[in-house]
Amino acid sequence: MKIGLVSPYDYSFPGGVVNHISYLAHYFIHWGHDVKVIAPSLRKGTQYFDEEVTNVGRPLPIPFGGSVARVPISPWLPVQVGKILAKENFDILHLHEPFTPMLCLSILLKSSCINVGTFHACYSRSLTYQLGKPILKQWLPRLHGKIAVSKPALDYVSRYLPGDYRIIPNGIDIERFSPDGPQQEEFADDKLNILFVGRLEKRKGLDYLLRACAQVKKRFTNFRLIVVGPGTRLRPGYEKFVKDTHLTDVVSTDFVPSAELPAYYRSADIFCAPATGGESFGIVLLEAMASGKPVVATDIEGYASVLTHGEEGLLVPPRDEEALAQALLSLLNDKSLRHQMGAKGRINAEKYSWANVAQQVMDYYTSLLS
Repeated sequence: MKIGLVSPYDYSFPGGVVNHISYLAHYFIHWGHDVKVIAPSLRKGTQYFDEEVTNVGRPLPIPFGGSVARVPISPWLPVQVGKILAKENFDILHLHEPFTPMLCLSILLKSSCINVGTFHACYSRSLTYQLGKPILKQWLPRLHGKIAVSKPALDYVSRYLPGDYRIIPNGIDIERFSPDGPQQEEFADDKLNILFVGRLEKRKGLDYLLRACAQVKKRFTNFRLIVVGPGTRLRPGYEKFVKDTHLTDVVSTDFVPSAELPAYYRSADIFCAPATGGESFGIVLLEAMASGKPVVATDIEGYASVLTHGEEGLLVPPRDEEALAQALLSLLNDKSLRHQMGAKGRINAEKYSWANVAQQVMDYYTSLLS
């Protein structure tokens, strides 16, 4: 089978969609299929496994949904897309966020093969979908198969574009993210480590975690907070809060290479994800769970879809630093509970292995082709 996997976002900038595509490509190639990734890429030659990448367009940072989408904007894209499709003659084109301008949308409108779209996002509302609904509803039948990565993602897209969607989740590399392996040596001491992983964006909720940690320090002092993630706009404000409140033992890194990330998870005693919303799926929760770590997260749909309160971790209301502090304290003070939840998390994460997820996607392709 000849498969084209299309990313609307910069392939050289790691993120949930790019990660998803690279793992699907890896397994499909391993199973003997002819696979090409079509994506914009600021750094030509970016490759995560053995996938072949066709670079299309130069990605530009566009603010969207509280984040930044790095997408290509060019009047020449449709021409480039037409040449690629004519040359490759795909059996399946799998477009991720298929209505994202311009690459995915250009491919969808020019494709003559079986088209599959995966919808990853989840927001409270979408002005783009709302205003574009009359046109998008006309284009929706061009997607012969429609996938949502979670129930929240399904609810979000079907609110504007009703249809028959298959839920196939994101995956996790359970071999790379595992309890066994090297840790970050600088954090291997008698302090307990709370880990945050995510871009420094408002919706990720780091400000609530910092305020919660300031409360925790009054009752439990022997811990450090490790903040892992890129972002420059909000970082000075976070650093000022740490300084003004005399919140000691906060270690902040910028972007951490993918190969080093598992060691950070293994170094943690608790993983915390305080996002306020806009998360369709808890991939960072699964990475922590696969690493055998208990999780404290906000009770938003995307997180609650992969974590059960009181089993693999604790869920607290979003934007509630007091509840967040109490949840962290309950785990900091109970080693047995941390280990118990971490063990349950590992078992749960194994259900989301990329081998299982890729097989679900391949079965869906086969059903559409037949």
